[in-house]
Amino acid sequence: MPISIRQAITAALALCTAAPACAALPVGAKAPDFATQASLAGKPFAFHLADALRRGPVVLYFYPAAFTSGCTVEAHDFAAASDAFARLGATVIGVSGDPIDTLNRFSVSECRNKFAVASADARLLSSYKVKLPLFARSNRTSFVIAPDGAILFAYSAFDPAGHVDKTMAAVKAWRAAHPATSR
Repeated sequence: MPISIRQAITAALALCTAAPACAALPVGAKAPDFATQASLAGKPFAFHLADALRRGPVVLYFYPAAFTSGCTVEAHDFAAASDAFARLGATVIGVSGDPIDTLNRFSVSECRNKFAVASADARLLSSYKVKLPLFARSNRTSFVIAPDGAILFAYSAFDPAGHVDKTMAAVKAWRAAHPATSR
């Protein structure tokens, strides 16, 4: 009996939580720069990490697949917190292996037009060490990246709960240490 993509992703995520090969980039590492297609409010655009970092820290969160239950909850949570992140000078962007057409819809319905979501290929997922084994999908990992490209915070957990609170705390700590940095 064939299994669904959702069942396969869930099984891979469960395996990944116990596998050291799924460990995300560590705090202090240099975040790999990348450019890819993204969508905000249903409109595609070219996203470049280096450009976003010029404006302040970036909350870069990877999620397995748009329109799945956990990823929808996480998108709603980040949307609710997006104004608070913006007041701290941070850019939020979600990243998945979904095609841009899917992300155009997800950015409107689940991200509520509040933040962009970007499409990643297997190479990008691998560069952040979030790629699920056997799939061009990521695990659920959130990073906070300083404007100099250093990873300030990394958190991987299958459960979407905690990703927003933990990244918000990391951005607040960075902002407290850099109050003179322009917003």
